[in-house]
Formats: sequence, structure tokens, C-alpha cells
Amino acid sequence: MLPSFVRPTPMTDRLYEYVLSIGLREPDTFRTLREETAQLPECEWQIAPEQGPFLAMLVQLMGAKKCLEVGTFTGYSAAWVASVIPADGQLVCCELSAVYAGIAQKHLAAAGLSNKVEFRIAPAAQSLADLLSNGHAGTFDYAFIDADKSSYNVYYERCLELVRPGGLIAIDNTLWDGKPADLSVTDMDTLAIRALNEKVHSDDRVSLSFLPFADGLTLARKNT
Repeated sequence: MLPSFVRPTPMTDRLYEYVLSIGLREPDTFRTLREETAQLPECEWQIAPEQGPFLAMLVQLMGAKKCLEVGTFTGYSAAWVASVIPADGQLVCCELSAVYAGIAQKHLAAAGLSNKVEFRIAPAAQSLADLLSNGHAGTFDYAFIDADKSSYNVYYERCLELVRPGGLIAIDNTLWDGKPADLSVTDMDTLAIRALNEKVHSDDRVSLSFLPFADGLTLARKNT
């Protein structure tokens, strides 16, 4: 049994409200995007509010200029990242749904960020393969994976090819409501995340940090 002091603080509703009140400096345009997304049936696909500034800070600390998203949904994470890359930076967003991409583009335009963001509306595996075949291997500073879970291994491998040595891959939902830890849960998404978690843990191509944050966030820094 692990001692209790090493565990994350239980996140009650009151504590979560407090976290957002003291930890989230959210521009009005970003809040509008988040509130519109909350009305969609798939609203749980959006990253947690506190993840946005965290990802943005990682990108800032790296001095990243060329960034990649695998699964953009309505654009909340994209807005945060685009807001901190330089004027000549670029964020490539791979999104399957033209409807969700349209929502994202509308809000990115409202935030004055459209000039930094390129959308590729197609299956993400195809978009990543196209980037590789068009000479983008080893050129991205940062990649964020948050798309269909059953394809996470494909996205991870292609992002490893696309990011430069020292570049960062962030993978969302790696706790997946705790299901990867329960071996009796064997749906395809859980199996895929469980397998990827184990793979990244033993992958000497990357340095690893696993954060029990929101629904789990894995950070993998490409070593070579």
C-alpha cells in the first residue's frame, strides 16, 4: 500500500472550481468557444480547461514554432497553442470532421489566430502520412494526440517520425477514466490505450513523464 501523501489530491467539485478560479487566465474568446462546445453532445471530447494553459506553457518553454495536433475537435487546445507560438509559427491541425473544424476556424478567427493555423480535414493517419511524404519528417517541435483511441499507436509512431530530436509528444486521455488499470475492461479503446501506455513506458526512444492530470496526460520527449 502506497502512503497517502504521494497520491493526487481528490478533486471534489468545490476544489475543482477553486482550481479554475486561481489557475485559469482564459481569454473571452476561448471561454466562448468552450461554452459553445459544452452544448454539443460530444462535449466531453474537449480537453479540460486547465489543460489549455498547461499545453501552451510547454510550447512556450520549448520555444516551439512548428506544432501539430492529431484531433482538434472544436479547437480549444489549438487556440491555446496558437496563442503562444510566434507570428511566423504554424500549427497544423488534423481533424476528420469538417463540422468541428468549422467551429474551430470560426473561434480561431474571432481570436485573431487563423493566420497561424492550417487545417487538414481528412482521416488523421492519412494527414500524418501526407506530411511525412512531403518532407516534414523531423521538423515539428511539438505534437498533441487527442483523436480516436484505437489508432493511438499509429499516431504515436507517425508523430515520432514528424517531431525533431528534443521535440515533445503530448498524449491525452491516457488514464481513460481509470479503465486501463482494470484488466477486466477489454473494449478496443481501452485495450489500445493500455497497450500504448505500456509501450511508451518501455520505449527508449523517448523520455517519459506521465501526469495523472485531467484524464491522464503522457509527455514523451523524443531523444534521438
